[in-house]
Amino acid sequence: MKDPSVRILVVDDERNIRKNLAMVLESAGYQVDEARDGEEAVRLADDLHPDVILMDVNMPGVNGIEATRRVLHDSPHIRILVVTMFEDDGTVFAAMRAGARGYILKDAEKENILRAIQAVGNGEAIFSPTIATRLIDFFATQASTLPKEVFPSLTEREREILQLIARGQSNADIARELSLSPKTIYNYVSNILSKLQVADRAQAIIRAREAGLK
Repeated sequence: MKDPSVRILVVDDERNIRKNLAMVLESAGYQVDEARDGEEAVRLADDLHPDVILMDVNMPGVNGIEATRRVLHDSPHIRILVVTMFEDDGTVFAAMRAGARGYILKDAEKENILRAIQAVGNGEAIFSPTIATRLIDFFATQASTLPKEVFPSLTEREREILQLIARGQSNADIARELSLSPKTIYNYVSNILSKLQVADRAQAIIRAREAGLK
C-alpha cells in the first residue's frame, strides 16, 4: 500500500476515464480528488494542494497545457504527470515547457501508471515507452546538427551525459552504459543542472532540445 497521506488530483473531462483512474489509485492506497477540466484543476490545486496531478491535455475551456502552466505558477512544488492519448512531438514538448514532470499514454498498464506516479512524486522525469522512443529518435536526429559550442561550460563527458538524459535515460541506465558508478553519475548530473542553471532533469531536457533546434 502507498502512503495514504499522498494526495493525487485526477483531471479529465471524460467521467469514465476519471473514475477508472481514481479507482486504480484508491486501490493502491492514495487519497484521490477529481477535476472535470483545466479550470477546475487550477482551482482545486489551490484549494487542496495535491502532491501529484494527473493531467489530461485535450479538455474544453482551459486545456491541460495551460492548466499545468497556471498551477505551477502558483504552486511550483506540485508534480504534474500528463496522462493523454496524444503522443505527437508538439504536445509532448509543450507539456514539458509548461513544467510537466512526466508524460504517459492513457492505455498504459496500471502498474506503469503507478510507477510513473511514484517516479514523478520523487522528483524524477518519466515517459511512457512509446514517448521515450519518440524522444530518442528526435534527439538522435538532432544530435548531428548540434554545434560544438553548445553548452561550452560543460565538459565533454557532461555533454555526453546530458544527451543521455535528453533521451530519457535514468541515472542507473547512464551508469550502466558508461560503466561508471551511480554515485559518479549523480555527481555529474548535479554539476550539469548547476551549470545549466535549471532546477531538474525535465528542464535540462528542454534546454537540450532547444539547443538542438538552433
